[in-house]
Amino acid sequence: MASNPQLRQVYTQWLVEKAAQDPRLFVVEADLMGASGTKPFREAYPERFVDTGVAEANMMGVAAGLANMGKIPFAHSFTPFATRRAFDQVTISIAYADLNVKIGGTDPGVTAELNGGTHMSFEDAGLMRGLANMIVVEPADQVQLLALLPQVFEHEGPVYMRLHRKNTEVFVDEGMPFTLGKIATLRAGTDVTLVCSGLMIPGTLEAARILAGKGISARVLNMHTLKPVDETTLVEAARQTGAMVTVENHSVLNGWGSAVCETLAAFCPVPVLRIGVQDHFGEVGSTDFLLEKYHMTPPYIVEAAQQAIALKAKR
Repeated sequence: MASNPQLRQVYTQWLVEKAAQDPRLFVVEADLMGASGTKPFREAYPERFVDTGVAEANMMGVAAGLANMGKIPFAHSFTPFATRRAFDQVTISIAYADLNVKIGGTDPGVTAELNGGTHMSFEDAGLMRGLANMIVVEPADQVQLLALLPQVFEHEGPVYMRLHRKNTEVFVDEGMPFTLGKIATLRAGTDVTLVCSGLMIPGTLEAARILAGKGISARVLNMHTLKPVDETTLVEAARQTGAMVTVENHSVLNGWGSAVCETLAAFCPVPVLRIGVQDHFGEVGSTDFLLEKYHMTPPYIVEAAQQAIALKAKR
């Protein structure tokens, strides 16, 4: 809804308010304050705002140093620069050292839009989930963000957040509880389970409504935390519905689809089909255009759900 603030505004307001309560909170930027929306924090707390310039690897080192001195830094950049470009520094200086750094990757997946393939990271969550000690979370809207941010702050250790900075829509009900590390059930269902996160929530819910019109009951799970995986909820859904479709704004390799398949292969094998980017780099285009190009819109989710149910029937 256009009347709602952008996610980056909600995020920065929370940082400003939290900083008033806790002097340990710092913000570290790599010359993208306008893009990430953190200028109000710089104005409110200039002594706790560090701009390293266009030097993301150095930014991660600075954040690690602050955490090592007992501060709680939030470091931001576009997803490819917060992950790919600074991966060794994140790995050794932050994750290996298990330091209390919160990393924000903005414009995940197709939401990079006109910045094109160089800025369109389809592998960022996969990179970060591969790091020991790292939590990976993707709040979709302001309701989820405001529910999860206090938990991210309180968690002792590194966290990577995928942040759709320009989003103004609210996808879930106000006041709905969200717990870091626990899947949220958005819709009950008995025939197939649709697992989604972030940008893909509205399209997945629409697919569930279309399926209902066809007499198919689809459960919708919001897997906002990619790591750690909520194995209990996934296994329960697999046992009760017998078929799954994962829907992610990310490569199907090493992201949500992979995490679900790894879990169910170990504990409850059922058919799992994966909606997401199928081993491609990004390109210039609007979000809607790219979602259609990569077959990530509701009709494709519906088709995958029907195929998964058909596979279940053959077992």
